[in-house]
Amino acid sequence: MISSFRNFAKTKFAGILVFLMIIPFVFWGMGGMFSSGNTNTIAKINKTNISTQEFIDYINNTGIAEKTIQENLDNNIIEEILSGLVSTTLLDLEIKDNNLIISEKTLLKKIKQNKNFLNDEGDFERIKYEKFLLENNQSAPQFELRLKKRELQKNLFDYIGAGTISPSFLVKKLYEEENKKLEIDFINLENFYKKKSSFTDEELNSFLDENEDQLKVEYLDFDYAVINPQNLIGVSEFNQSFFDKIDQIEADIANGMLFETITAKFNIPSTQKKNYKISKESNEIEKKIYELRNIDYDIFENGDDYIVYKIQKINQRKPDLNDDQTKREIIDIVFQKNKFDYNQELINKINNNEFNNNDFLKMGQNQIQSLELNSIKDNKKFDINAVEILYSLKLNSFTLINDDKDNIYLAKTKNFTTQTIEKDKKKLDEFKTKQNSKIKNNILNSYDQHLSKKYEVVLNQKTIERVKNFFK
Repeated sequence: MISSFRNFAKTKFAGILVFLMIIPFVFWGMGGMFSSGNTNTIAKINKTNISTQEFIDYINNTGIAEKTIQENLDNNIIEEILSGLVSTTLLDLEIKDNNLIISEKTLLKKIKQNKNFLNDEGDFERIKYEKFLLENNQSAPQFELRLKKRELQKNLFDYIGAGTISPSFLVKKLYEEENKKLEIDFINLENFYKKKSSFTDEELNSFLDENEDQLKVEYLDFDYAVINPQNLIGVSEFNQSFFDKIDQIEADIANGMLFETITAKFNIPSTQKKNYKISKESNEIEKKIYELRNIDYDIFENGDDYIVYKIQKINQRKPDLNDDQTKREIIDIVFQKNKFDYNQELINKINNNEFNNNDFLKMGQNQIQSLELNSIKDNKKFDINAVEILYSLKLNSFTLINDDKDNIYLAKTKNFTTQTIEKDKKKLDEFKTKQNSKIKNNILNSYDQHLSKKYEVVLNQKTIERVKNFFK
């Protein structure tokens, strides 16, 4: 089946180090979904298989309503749930690999300290424990197993992030660095760039001649067909018969069957486009085909539809300035190039110490503005990365920065004002906690990268699609 999970391998461990959730048991009776659910493999982590039955049980245990899953199939909810199971399984493997254990005595202590099971005097009450299990449709062994896994996962993270405490002197220094105020002068360079309306046809044609090979526009001749249950099998709902035919179409494409033969074989209406180029009027399907033009024959998903397409011909042409849209596009390119060249020349002067305060004053004249930044996180005017660059510079330094609208500015650093934190214990403690958390997150991120190299995750896309089909 067509993969909507193609990029999973690139992000397979995304967020696993914060995957610690408590979820009730709610069963839908999905065990009969696959006749061989215990043996079918939906995913594999190195040599460890995750069976279809394990995934079914995991879905049942999430507590997510079946309707919610049905409504979010196109939002990759099945893939997200599977990612959770993969993450949990991976953590189990790490716990085993690091020989982490928890004693029955410790587990019992955790249960007896759970506030849900305590009476008004603060003592453990067995009847409350049993009532909780009954209300959540769990047995004592099931609850204790889940609690054991959760505590082991917590111990794993504690083990990884042990000793992540910043000393007080370093916290104070970091606070002062991050919260010192910076006064700057700046000039909006947008006022110095050549205006789009100023470019002549002669300049545009000269640019086209110089960059003809890079600017050639591709015009496509292609055919495509929209496939859905209604036009493929005559019903409005997705079922296994529909997916079986989609599988057959994929196989026919792979075997080189002509587009015309496939559409005739399955009696699917098709659309033909000649000399096609993306425009504002282009529909979503045609834009997607244009983006996929390097693959001349394929099938892809588009919402609830499947699209099979065949690129018949690609024509490369020099942009035509008589076309209004094309001309606007070329003007935009020339403008951006002119802007880049201007900025590059200015940066080179700064880097070569050929630009000083007199040059700044002469350039700015009446256009110089001043601003005080309250901290390295103050992005009320400029992009946060630009602010961090400013804070890294010496006083009386020059640089180019941008705002969130990609306007470019020439900036000069003028003065720093340091704020101390020693007298504000509450603020100091809050910042210290923040720094400790940041250090721990950095450690966990590094661990995350380690896991991505240590474990290989392989998915069974066919099985994933069949799970999806169950909910349709």
